[in-house]
Amino acid sequence: METTKITKSSSSIEWGKIFRSYGTVIAGVIITIIFSVLNPDSFATLDNAINISRQISFLVIIGIGATIVMSVSEFDLSIGAIASLGGVIAAKIAASGGPIWIAFLAPVLVALVVGFINGWIVTQFRVLSFITTLAMSTILGGFTFWLTGGATIFENIPDSFRLVGQKSLLGIPLLSIVMLLITILFWYVMTQTAFGRRLYAIGGNESASRIAGLRVKWNKNAAFALGAALAALTGVLMASRLGSAHPTAGNGLFLQAYAAAYLGMTSFKEGVPNIWGTFVGAAIIGILANGLTIMQVPTFMQDVITGLIVIAAVIMQKFGRGSR
Repeated sequence: METTKITKSSSSIEWGKIFRSYGTVIAGVIITIIFSVLNPDSFATLDNAINISRQISFLVIIGIGATIVMSVSEFDLSIGAIASLGGVIAAKIAASGGPIWIAFLAPVLVALVVGFINGWIVTQFRVLSFITTLAMSTILGGFTFWLTGGATIFENIPDSFRLVGQKSLLGIPLLSIVMLLITILFWYVMTQTAFGRRLYAIGGNESASRIAGLRVKWNKNAAFALGAALAALTGVLMASRLGSAHPTAGNGLFLQAYAAAYLGMTSFKEGVPNIWGTFVGAAIIGILANGLTIMQVPTFMQDVITGLIVIAAVIMQKFGRGSR
């Protein structure tokens, strides 16, 4: 009798662990099945799957940036403004006839500096990252409006600048390929390199990491810089896709990026920011948006659902941490 009870208890614990670790993945599969049954002709097609991969590319890339900053237990509220600035800088360089490689590279370099400044203020003066990056977001928003006069940049954008955002390779959008390559690269960096392990160690216990001899300030600065660089790259790719840049184009990605990251914290690793988890979180948000659009659900309701997802994800990752 006792053996039976122990077996049943162990079985329930295993199921609980599975749902805590892979609940988000399971939810994503269920959502996909539901939309496939409701709209088989529109949703459950290869063309739509490819379209979803293109749509989530921006969210995945900026979400990975947010995940890197979260790995050191900090937040960057300026990623949306950085994405907007990155797109504007790239579009202005491209429209002025500058080399396309500079149009892609310059915003990323600017963002590296901005991100490093965010990290330096947080670590040097012990200012909360919420306050620091919120202030930086306001500064960058004003600067971006000054650069554009509040208008959309769309004139004289060359076709070569639109190449990455609008072309495909063997039927697969280049944006989707770039997204996958960046995901694999930063999964490797965060899990297979000493740098990534240091970031997770600092996020897990900053005091112990400092005692162990880790350069906490430098690593945090690097995390903020990388997060900002990926946000700027997202803005550049958005401008390439649209063939234009608006001073607030990236602002809408902020909430979704953290929704994806928090959803990712309930995938694969319980309560821990991780790259593939963020990828899955972004995919779920993209699938929801695509399916709801096909079902003609109003945009404002999609925003409501996204907000509810954030709340649910935070609650789930808290349970994940508590279980450990």
